[in-house]
Amino acid sequence: METTEIIQVLSNLSSNERLQVAEAALLLIRQEQHLLTREQQQQQLGLAAMTAIADYAPGGELNVFTAIDGEEFYEYSDDELTDKDTHA
Repeated sequence: METTEIIQVLSNLSSNERLQVAEAALLLIRQEQHLLTREQQQQQLGLAAMTAIADYAPGGELNVFTAIDGEEFYEYSDDELTDKDTHA
């Protein structure tokens, strides 16, 4: 069965069934990871790190909040932090 076929079938399953499939898939991945040599694990980590570089680059998804760097934000006084009436 092709990946596209599996994804298509998943859309016909209930949420509970999809979670069961996801759990089984993750279990298989974990089992495969345990069988990898140290060198293979290092290679996979290296590939994952290279893939993540784009996320950390300027304009990457993990830098979206840097757009508000330098903006002022409200700082609570010590009295406000200890006053129980201001917090639910």
